[in-house]
Amino acid sequence: MVRDGEVVQVDPGVEVVAKKKTQTVARSWILMDCTGEGEVLDVDKYAIMHRVHIHARDLRILDPLLSYPSTILGREKAIVLNLEHIKAIITAEEVLLRDPTDENVIPVVEELHRRLPPVNVIRQGQVNIKEYPGGQNDMEASVEDESPFEFRALEVALEAICSFLAARTTELESAAYPALDDLTSKISSRNLDRVRKLKSAMTRLTARVQKVRDELEQLLDDDDDMADLYLSRKLAGASSPVSGSGAANWFSASPTIGSKISRASRASVATLFVDENDVEELEMLLEAYFMQIDGTFNRLTTLREYIDDTEDYINIQLDNHRNQLIQELVVLFCFY
Repeated sequence: MVRDGEVVQVDPGVEVVAKKKTQTVARSWILMDCTGEGEVLDVDKYAIMHRVHIHARDLRILDPLLSYPSTILGREKAIVLNLEHIKAIITAEEVLLRDPTDENVIPVVEELHRRLPPVNVIRQGQVNIKEYPGGQNDMEASVEDESPFEFRALEVALEAICSFLAARTTELESAAYPALDDLTSKISSRNLDRVRKLKSAMTRLTARVQKVRDELEQLLDDDDDMADLYLSRKLAGASSPVSGSGAANWFSASPTIGSKISRASRASVATLFVDENDVEELEMLLEAYFMQIDGTFNRLTTLREYIDDTEDYINIQLDNHRNQLIQELVVLFCFY
């Protein structure tokens, strides 16, 4: 028993472990500003919360150790984005992307670096044309775009996740259809086990695709949620009164629109400051990627139907063999 005031010797190793538990673990982030330049940050969650003005519950959604579904949340000064491996916080002026060294995140970082520079930076020649894979045409396409910074960053994330899931679906299809045909031609334990594993992979991939699809669909069904994603408009509204000159100033400072939006619709961006309930531009952007992810979901649905048809065919064949065996046994029984 330890008396009051008595000093107890503690194992140094235990003391180190205790200290580690009380410290806040720093996470790796990359900060991309409106010029497309990146800076790696190793900071704790409190620094992130203070920088982008979000609550701990919102930052918890981006924790890779917790299994949160795909989510796009609009907050007062930020968009919290959790789409598979893409975990980001988007503000009106910068993007914070988690785990930038991940092999699936690196292409997203490169695409953000290419597409985030605003119109005025490109026109002034501050962006090297060699950074654009398409050369002059690709740069001119970026100059033609007219949308808020947060929409360009959001489009990069949506395009990346839709392409990623579509590629996984293509890989699954290329492996599943031949395996199902092999099983149809020859029923064996090896072929059955192969199809079983592919069916499990298809079920998991379908659930992942459906989560992204459902999140986009839910966002499209709620105009208020879409309005919350207009960070530049809210920032401009907070800094100046609503007026015609204010709308013009906001429009001239607005960076570029995504490639999914037509030129005709881009003309209406200038009126966004006037009507806070106008979400047409964002709706068109989200609809484009909803159609893409819905197409991927339909491909997986078709594959599932093909698997079900194959299983029905295999069951019919097995029932037929079983009936033949029963008939042969009955004949042998009657013979003896």
